[in-house]
Amino acid sequence: MSILDKFSLQGKVALVTGGAGLYGRQIVAALAEAGAHTYVAARRVDKLEGLAAGHRATGHDVRALQFDQGEEASILALRDTIVNESGRLDVLVNNAVSRPMKKGYRDDAATFAESMRVNATGHFIITRAFGDVMAAQGSGSIINVGSVHGMIAPDPTIYRGTNITGWYPDYFFHKSGMINFTRFVASYYGAQGVRCNCISPGGFQTEAHSEVFVRQYSERTFLGRMANATDLMGIIVFLASDASVYITGTNIPVDGGYTAK
Repeated sequence: MSILDKFSLQGKVALVTGGAGLYGRQIVAALAEAGAHTYVAARRVDKLEGLAAGHRATGHDVRALQFDQGEEASILALRDTIVNESGRLDVLVNNAVSRPMKKGYRDDAATFAESMRVNATGHFIITRAFGDVMAAQGSGSIINVGSVHGMIAPDPTIYRGTNITGWYPDYFFHKSGMINFTRFVASYYGAQGVRCNCISPGGFQTEAHSEVFVRQYSERTFLGRMANATDLMGIIVFLASDASVYITGTNIPVDGGYTAK
């Protein structure tokens, strides 16, 4: 097998949660273009149907499914659907995230708990459900989508002169926990041939960002810009494929150098 062949996902079955969002769309595209039979799942399946249909129109094998990461029964039903249809799962990309704390640090305890129910407890349940499937088949790659905000504290300077802030404690809490949970999962399933890694993307530029914010954020990176709609595709294919077969338990910043200072 040539080195380029090792990056191919032909014959593999992949699942991306939260696939209609900023990062999800390029993650789904990366897996599908690399040849994987790709499932994409979220609560709002109507958004996913259009995404999946667009990929199928170009010859990619993408199917949309509904699930709620805050409900264990929904997670297990998703597992059963995929296993019954495909007989296996080779790649799980944990990308789904809920952002209920609209009031940030001053929000109430119940809202913080709701965030943890989906982003911490739900993340654990789906990882265990599909991790066990991978362990039984003797191989698999779990990719957790974290954030630079799981690695470092908020930087108030990038928000000066804007109407946005970084004071969302739940996001920092669960994204940081995700990094060490990645190490735990890598250790737990390693003997069964299942790998688990985390990527920590930097800020994704959107039309909603003001010129001031984009400039101040970009000045904080080595590459002088925010992330775009293709920046995660390479690392996703790499970690999903046999090209990274001896890499597990690691966190990889994909942030243009934001956290390297």
